[in-house]
Amino acid sequence: MAEFIKFVLSNFTLTFLVIGFVATMIALLLRPRPWNSAVVVEELLAWFLFFSIGVSFFYNFVMHVFFGEMSARFIGWQQSPFQAEVGTASLGYAVVGFLAFRASLGMRLLAIVGPSCFLLGAAVGHIVQMIETHNFAPGNAGIIFYTDIGLPILGFVLLGLQYRLGRPGKPSKEIPNPTSDSGL
Repeated sequence: MAEFIKFVLSNFTLTFLVIGFVATMIALLLRPRPWNSAVVVEELLAWFLFFSIGVSFFYNFVMHVFFGEMSARFIGWQQSPFQAEVGTASLGYAVVGFLAFRASLGMRLLAIVGPSCFLLGAAVGHIVQMIETHNFAPGNAGIIFYTDIGLPILGFVLLGLQYRLGRPGKPSKEIPNPTSDSGL
């Protein structure tokens, strides 16, 4: 059981993705049927934003700011003051993920673009570390590396599907201005 808990906490990006899928299924089961594609995509995207962006980046904030030494070891790095900066950036992404949970398509776009830049940049950094320093620590070359690539792809696919299908009851292909009062 201890190994399972360690796996779940160490691979938090996968853990929160799976929890998001479970939340999606629960949300769908609580909705009246029949479900159309727009309803399914709405729930998938909403819970992806809540867990894979909001909760996951909040967890990253906590780990880098309050458990920096342990996080650094897991990634294969030395402890650095830069971890607090990564942590506070993660807090910002978490807040945007929570705000985008049931918000406009424009707000959801913003909640995916910023973290995706961070995650894809981190994936490039992991590759550099693997090649130059042979850093194959679990936090550099394990599941975290794959989700650094996969989560942005999934986020953009879900966003594209919602753009194409529209929101349940509100078909629209127009991305509203996320900074306007009607954008939230």
